[in-house]
Parts: sequence; structure tokens; C-alpha cells
Amino acid sequence: MINQPEGITIVTICDNQFVVLMAAMLRSLEENHHSGEEINLYIVSDHISEKNRLKVISSLSTTKLTLHWIPIEEALPKQFKLPRDKSSFPANVYMRLCIPYFIPQEATKAIYLDVDMIVLNDISKLWHTDIGEYDLGAVPDLSGVVSSPWGGINNYRELGLNPNSKYLNAGMMLLKPQRWRERNITARAFACAAENAEHLNFAEQYTLNVVFNEDWFELDPLWNWFAKNHTPTPYLIHFTGMKPIYKGYSGQEQFKTQFFHYLNQTKWANFGTRSDAVSKLKKIYNKIEKKLVLAFR
Repeated sequence: MINQPEGITIVTICDNQFVVLMAAMLRSLEENHHSGEEINLYIVSDHISEKNRLKVISSLSTTKLTLHWIPIEEALPKQFKLPRDKSSFPANVYMRLCIPYFIPQEATKAIYLDVDMIVLNDISKLWHTDIGEYDLGAVPDLSGVVSSPWGGINNYRELGLNPNSKYLNAGMMLLKPQRWRERNITARAFACAAENAEHLNFAEQYTLNVVFNEDWFELDPLWNWFAKNHTPTPYLIHFTGMKPIYKGYSGQEQFKTQFFHYLNQTKWANFGTRSDAVSKLKKIYNKIEKKLVLAFR
């Protein structure tokens, strides 16, 4: 019997607020994928409306991507509980920790992508990157190291971490789900969150940096290039901070132009920029929603 090569497995997470971002990301992913390899894309839906789901599907112009929609209630295994963090990030960010449990168990690799990204190179090149014996590949965050006063791990001393160890950004990850299950990575990450809830400034990213401290593969930074930084040829643009759909966007203008190039190929063509107040209200809503969700779990 001839073994068929493993298709590309990609995971993302989205809600109605950012579905417009996801549409542009998927369109860019589709347009720049040329290897011919099958892509199975798993979308954890945080109550995306049926109208928006159909708009996303009809925004794709080829069969390069096979979409699998997973309700957020099915993405969180029952043995894990959401932490009581006080950040403004939505609770759905913790679903990336659960990837090994809701994708096919035979998958040996998976790529996680935040929706606030634009893919400018063939994702198969990232897929075939050899990360050796490591179980996670990522790019350092803008904060740089765990001792960063604004974006690192503020209790790194208590945890016994080297202050100069690199701090990864969890927006793009190449991971080995089978090894995560073997090493109980998800359970360890949720336990870390429960034990350090008051320190979860960047939610799940905090836990991954504790669990994988000095034990992850550093990928080419062009695969997670922050829109605030200038370069003419990134492989993937990451719109951290204020997104290009808001008037307060402060990244490189060329990257905003590229974002709208792809967005205008979707059912959200001619989408105008929104007031920054919309983004601020969403952060307030996220905090309230998390309190309500935790109260009933």
C-alpha cells in the first residue's frame, strides 16, 4: 500500500466581530497556495452567524481550502476549565491550546493562524519547515524576552525563568499535536493559567511561554511579521494592536493596502474603516462575557 502524503492542517478561531478579518486572511491563503497540497482548515466558530458563515464560504474562489466548522462549545474538552483572567482578550483565545483534541488524531502537524493576518507566501513552505525535535515552532514577540516590563511574564522570577529567554508570539504556530497529547501540553497550559490567573496579561500566550520556556523552535520572523515593522517582502503580515479595519490603525500603510487588496476580493468588498470605539467596546464586552461564562461553568 502506498501511503498518501499528509495534507496541510490549519486552524483558526473567529467570532462575528473579526469575521471580516478572517475572510481576507483566507482569501490571501487561498491565492498564494500553489503546491497543490490539500488544505484542511478548521475554524473554531465563536457563534459566527449563518449569514457570515455563508459569506465566508462564497468569498473563496477555488477548492484549495476545505473548511471544517467547529462550534466553540465542542472545541473545549470537558476536562479543561477556562481560567479567570482579567485580560480584554476573548475567551476563545484559549481554544488554540486545545487544537490536538479537535483535529483528526492522526495529524502529525498543524499550523495555527490568528485571523488578523494576511498570508503572502505559499503556506506549504511553512508546513514543510523542519523544527527538529521541538514540539512547537513560533516567532519571538515584539516584547522580545520574558522579562519585558510591558509584554513578558511579570512573575518570571517566581517561576524560575531565565529573564533573557525569548518570549514567543502565539498568533502563528507550527505544532505537533500528537506530541502535545503525549506530553500533556494542554493540561499543563490550563494548570498554569489556573495557578497564575492574576498574571495572565496576554492570556493563553502567557501559558505557552511558561510551558515551552526555552523549549521551542524559532521560525523565520518573516512568517509572523508584525505590521508595525517595515520590510518589503514578509511571508505573513500580523496586524497586532489596532486592526486595519479601524481608523486608529498605526501599522505600515503598505500592509493596510495589501489587507484591503484581499478583502475586496471577498463578500466584504468596499468595507469601510470603523471607529476605534468599536474596538474598545469589543474589549469591554470580552471582559463581561468571560465573567458570565465563568459564572455558569
